[in-house]
Order: sequence, then C-alpha cells, then structure tokens
Amino acid sequence: MKKIKWVLLLLVTIGATQIFAQADTKEEMVVPLSSPGKPYKLHVDQLNGSIEVIGYAGKDILIEVTSDETKTRARRGDSLNGMRRISAGKGYEVQAREKDNAVTVNNSGNARNLKLTLKIPQDVKLKLATVNNGDITVDNLKGELEITNVNGPIRATNISGSVVANTVNGRVLVTFLSVDAKSPMAFSTLNGNVDITLPAATAATVKMKSEGGQIYSDFDMIIDPTSPVTKKTNERGMYKLEKEDWVHGKINGGGVEMMMTNMNGQIFVRKAK
Repeated sequence: MKKIKWVLLLLVTIGATQIFAQADTKEEMVVPLSSPGKPYKLHVDQLNGSIEVIGYAGKDILIEVTSDETKTRARRGDSLNGMRRISAGKGYEVQAREKDNAVTVNNSGNARNLKLTLKIPQDVKLKLATVNNGDITVDNLKGELEITNVNGPIRATNISGSVVANTVNGRVLVTFLSVDAKSPMAFSTLNGNVDITLPAATAATVKMKSEGGQIYSDFDMIIDPTSPVTKKTNERGMYKLEKEDWVHGKINGGGVEMMMTNMNGQIFVRKAK
C-alpha cells in the first residue's frame, strides 16, 4: 500500500486546519497566519521538484503537493529470473511551520520529486529554493522575492517590488508591474537567457555582462562611455592586467541598481508595452 505521510507543525496556541484531497497523488493543507493582513515571511525549500507560488486575495497559505511519479515504468531490475519486482512505493513528508507570521515549508530532503503549489496573500517577503528536476514560477505578488534554482528555470510575472533571481541551468524571466526604487536587484544564470521586463517609467542603473551572448534593450539606455575599465595591479612581484567586461548603463536617468549576468545566452531588458 502506498504510504503518504503528512506533517503540519504549528504552535498549539495558533492551531491549524488540514484538508486532504481525495486523489491519492495530490494532497492539500491550509496554514493560517498568526496575524492575517500584516507583513509576513515565507520560506519554501526543497531538493527535488518544482515550486509554484500564486498571490491571491485570501488570508491563509494554501499548500498543494503533487507527486510526479504516478506512472509505473519498466526499469532495469524490475524483473529477475522471470519474477517481477513488487514495489511498496515511496512515501513523502512535507512540513509547514508557522510562528509569528513566519512560515517555512520543506519536503524533508528525500529523493522523490514533488511539485509544491502555494496560494498566498500577495504582500510577502518570499524566499524560494529548489535544486533538481524543477521549475520555479511565481505570479501576482508584491514585496521582496529571493529565488534560487540550480537545474531549472525561474519565471516571475506580474511582480510589484524587488526580485533577486539566480539559477545555473535555465532562463531567468521576470516581468514587473512596479519596481521598488529602494531595493537593489540581481538576475543571473550560467546557461540560459536573462529576460527582464520593466515599466516604461522605471529609473534604473544597470550593470550587465553576457560572456557568450549579446545584450538587447528597447529602452533608450545611456551607456557609460568609460566602461569597460582596465585595472593594473602589482603585488609582491606578481603583475596582473585585468579588463572588466561589464556594461554600465542608465535607464530614465538612473535609479535602483540592477545587475544582470549570464555565461551562455542573451540578456534582454524590455520596456513594458
């Protein structure tokens, strides 16, 4: 029998509601905030699988977990000397903890691929991270977003606030409805495009580098003519000549600092239509 284990850890004084779906491949739970309507933090971390976060008008955090291992596949070792291997299946454990409007969600680091889908109140300080076999997508959020992936893309749409997004293998795509003028931002990947869309009136100071690609923009960006910079150093008889290959520019006279970099791919800085 397939074993599915759920753990929802909350302070006893707060209480919690837990709802289970009927389908055996999908489960749900509800995490109430201690102080609904007030600023809160959410940290979602998993090793294998995707994360999707959607902002909505509710007051609770709704978590849906889906396993992507619903189909039985013939693999080496499934049969031996005419006998079929019988699998008991693999369970999983997802934990959610809430204390003083700070919520952490993780899947306890097992090897099973899970998709975590969360519906959350829009205004949030959010931190998301996954490593293998998964995309990270967010939509319709306000606040500070920090997103880290390793083997998958990052997509953030309809964002108001600030974003720091870094991956290794995959593109980084972010579209803003409005930008927090006080929060520096960074977007980077090794293998993939960096594609950022900003409102037309955004004032930004940008620092960009694409090792194996080109940089494109439909903003009337003013490029600093003094870049790239050449540096010469001499330390204990060791001489070094270094030429910086960053492009420095200003949008609408300059403003919030943004860094964009990749190794293999293009960089696009788009003006919202």
